[in-house]
This record gives sequence, C-alpha cells and structure tokens, in this order.
Amino acid sequence: MKKTAAELVRHALEQLGVRHTFGIPGVHNTETYDALAGSAVVTPIRVTHEGNAAFMADAVSRTNDHVGALLIVPAAGTALAMAGIGEAYLDGIAMLVISGGTHGGHGFRYQLHELDQLAWVKPVTKGAWRVTRHRDVVPTLYEAWRTATRGEPGPVFVEIPVDLQMLPGEVDELPAFVPDAPPAAPDDALIERAARALLAAERPGLFVGWGAVDAGDAVARIAEALGAPVATTLQGLSAFPGTHRLHAGMGIGPAAVPAAEQAFADCDVLLAVGTRFGEIATGSYGLRATWKLVHVDINPEVFGANYPAEITIEGDARQVLPALAAKIAALGAEVAAKRAARAESVAARIAAAKQAYRAEWLAHDGGGRVNPQRFFDALRATLPDDGFVVTDDGNHTFLTAELFQSRRARHLVTPTDFNCMGYGVPAAVAIQLTHPQQPVVAVVGDGAFLMTGIELSTAAEHGLGVVVCVFNDGELSQISQAQQLPYNRKACTVLPEIRIEGIAMAAGAAYLRMNTDADIERVLQAAHEQAAAGRPVVVDVHVDYSKPTRFTRGIVKTNLARMSVGNKLRLVARAAWRRVVAPA
Repeated sequence: MKKTAAELVRHALEQLGVRHTFGIPGVHNTETYDALAGSAVVTPIRVTHEGNAAFMADAVSRTNDHVGALLIVPAAGTALAMAGIGEAYLDGIAMLVISGGTHGGHGFRYQLHELDQLAWVKPVTKGAWRVTRHRDVVPTLYEAWRTATRGEPGPVFVEIPVDLQMLPGEVDELPAFVPDAPPAAPDDALIERAARALLAAERPGLFVGWGAVDAGDAVARIAEALGAPVATTLQGLSAFPGTHRLHAGMGIGPAAVPAAEQAFADCDVLLAVGTRFGEIATGSYGLRATWKLVHVDINPEVFGANYPAEITIEGDARQVLPALAAKIAALGAEVAAKRAARAESVAARIAAAKQAYRAEWLAHDGGGRVNPQRFFDALRATLPDDGFVVTDDGNHTFLTAELFQSRRARHLVTPTDFNCMGYGVPAAVAIQLTHPQQPVVAVVGDGAFLMTGIELSTAAEHGLGVVVCVFNDGELSQISQAQQLPYNRKACTVLPEIRIEGIAMAAGAAYLRMNTDADIERVLQAAHEQAAAGRPVVVDVHVDYSKPTRFTRGIVKTNLARMSVGNKLRLVARAAWRRVVAPA
C-alpha cells in the first residue's frame, strides 16, 4: 500500500497512546499537522514558543501514564525546544520529539532550516533518527518510544523530511505497537543482603528521588518496618506523602530542612532510591557520608559517582522496593516491636522539628509583605489532595519544597537538574489540559514569569482554568541572595518594574493582587473560583523574600567552607569594604 509519512505518523502516535502534540506548524510539518487534525485520538496544540512546547510535553510525561510529544519545525523550532529537551534529559523524563526535515529528493543545497539536527541534539537525547523511507516511519517511532521509556527515561528525537510527509510511498502492513517485555525480577540474593543490612542498622534512613515516585506504598512499608525517617530530593518531593509521620522533608545534609537534618544526623545505613546524589540533592555536595549506602537505581552509571555504595541494586523501584519490603517483613519479625518503638520516637522528633520550623517562619516579620509560610498554609488548605502544584526555577522553588506539604505522587512537579527558568507556566497549562477536572496551581518567580507567562494565552484559548501565583519581589532572588555575602551588591539581578496585570490582560487571563497576609485566603479563594469557570488566573503575590531558605543558607555555607582561607578572607574583605564605601 501507499501512505504519506504524515499519515504514518498519525497511525504511530495513535498506537502509542499519545493524546496531544505540542508545537508550531511550519513549512516542514504542515502535512503532519493536517493529518493529526483528522485524528480522533491525538490533538495537536499550537503554542507560543517551542521551548514552552517542550516544557509542556515534559509535564505531560511527569503527570500521566503516556509520553508527552512535540511536533516542531526543524532548526529554529528545535533550537527553541532545546531548553525543555535538556530539562527532560537531565531529569530523566520521557519525551518524543518529532521534527520536520528538509527536502531529501530534489538535490538542491542550502535549503531553509538545513543543518545536521541529529548531531545537534545528540548530547540531550537518548537517541536520534532521520527517516529516509516511508516504510521506516512507524517502526522508527515505535523504537524511539521504547528507547525513551526503557531503563532511565529520557527524550528521543525523530526527523521526518518534508517530502516524505507530503508524497505517498510504499509501506508494509501497518503494525500495532508491541511494548517491551517487563524487566527481569530483581536479584533475590541482593534483595536479601540489602534487607539484612538495613535490619542490622541501629539508625537506618531512606532517601528517595523521582525514581521512587511510583513506589510510595513500598517506601512506607519499609520505613515503618525499620522505624526509619524518609527524606526526599527536590525532584522527588512527591515520591513520599508529606502527611506520613516518618516524612522528614527535603534533603538530608546541612542544606536540608531541620527535621530532615536532625533525623539523619546519626544515620548508620542509608537506603537511597532513584537519586543520583547530584548537586541539588546533596546541597552542593555538602552532604557528608557517615553511613553505609544501599543504593537502588534503574541506571547503574549513578552507582559510586559521588558517594561509594556498599550494596547496589540495579532495577526499577516499582519492582525492587516491593520485593525489599517483603523481605524485610519476613526477616524482621523478631525485631518488629523494637522497630515500632523506634518509629514512634523518630516520628515525634520529626513532628516537633517541623512545628518549630513552621513557627519560625510564621514569626518572621517581612515588613508587611506576604509571609511565605502563611501563603503555603492557605494554598494547602484551599487545594484538594488531588490538585497539582508546579514550580519553576528560583527562590520560590525551595520555599515550596520546604513549606508546602505534598500529598499525592506526581502531584508536585519541580524542574531540577537543568534548572531552566520558564518551566512553570507552560507545564501547568499542559497538566490542566490533561487533567481538566483537577485544579492546577503554578508557583513561579517574577523573572520566570517574564520568560513564558504569555503561554497563558494557550490556556485561555482552550478554556483551561490554571492558577499562576507569581512571587513578585522585583529580583532574581535565588541569585541575588547568593550575591549578598561574597559581593555585598546585586549585579544584574534587580528587575525593572513590570506591570504583571498587563501581561495577564494580554494573555486573556484574570488578574488578582495579593499585597499582605490579610489578602491571602480571600485572593486564593477568588482565584480558584474563577479558574473553575475555565479562565486562567494570575495572582500577583507581593512576597516577602527577606528570610532565606535552609537550602540557600546551606549551600552558601558549604561553598564558603570549601574555599581556602586566603580566598575566604579576600571575599570577606571585599564585602566589608563595599559595606563601608558603597552600601548595597
């Protein structure tokens, strides 16, 4: 039979369970857009910027059981999408990127958008393909999808030339998609060795990342059986519910919240799952390994990269942790009462430390601006447990991590290792698109909102009532706070005065202003009500950023401690001199 590549793309995406593509039509992909316009399964979503399209596809993958997909023009579209593709790559998020390609049949050179895209995207993808025959379109897309979801997930890239999309060519029968066979069960001997090491520990602890996001029940069973505290990475915030009595918070070192720092201060055996021990997870590598490490991850390359492990188990947490929980239960019956008593003691200390930290924030006087703790308390109270919260990159990210309670897996989304500003608004729009019956709130900084806030026009176009809370302080605060000690002045981190109301108006969103604590509950309630009617809402939060987070204080302290005495003295002298002659 004869089919165009555009028709074949449509068939493959329908078979793969893709529900939306994100991108902008151009001369090299209009045929595929036309084919998808007739699909009853796949809806193409036009966006304002291909970078936003990639953030949207990333968010779809993080919050659904199917993979987010892009449909973009080559060269320019790919260049703009690279930020979101890089975010997905470093965060381990599956993404299918389909790009048009230049004409492969007429022999002319110097075409519009002509460059080697496969070489370009190689560093930020798990695989990249250029299709040259019609019969290869469907098998290539299937293999790309398997690559994206196999092992540690990540983005993949498929280029389909425009002439293949436009002109019919010979193909074989259109195959249905057959997924990979399930991975092999974890090694029982390794599982038993890990279980015995954890049961022999006096003060075990669990540190879980995004890789454990779908294994929360097993994490809870292990924690209860061991009487062990559980901390999460930034990306893994929703991997363990904040309502659980053994939930200690984000981090386990000097940049962690007090409950977590205290709970893990004397840990002797650490079970780490789905975390690479990267820079953010370790507070700029300020974490000191006082424990023996049992490390579980789907990617064996992470083992020993930053911290040596005594036991390593390669595998999916969804398989490994239930097996480990069962083994601990079977081997630990004799010490169950002792562990239960430890769990009570650990939980009590965690609760006391959390309450003290919350009280510290509530007591902070921010000069009449919105207190972050009061804001997050009210947001949690007005948002149902199945509501989604999305952050961007900035000071607000760590405030959310430290002060907001996550309750459901995959319902708190944070970009992490690529740390690309601009993620929050488009990600929230995509989550609202795929979860129309559940409220979605983005918490973004004013600098990040300036990058991608206009994507709310897409939400307005589709009647998506997403709420965007812009933490407005007129600075790029995560960096400006870090400038205080070494520089005693702020270089290029103070923003000009921006009328956020004007951006909301231009995008077709409602606008609400939150000036003080007295406005918090009333404004949030009004925002939810307007959003429920299908209109996006921008909440201009005049936040108090004068109190730094534990994370910010921890990484500054760690990095200063890493410097030589001479460099420390140089920085201190420079800051002191500027304080005298040119106060910030």
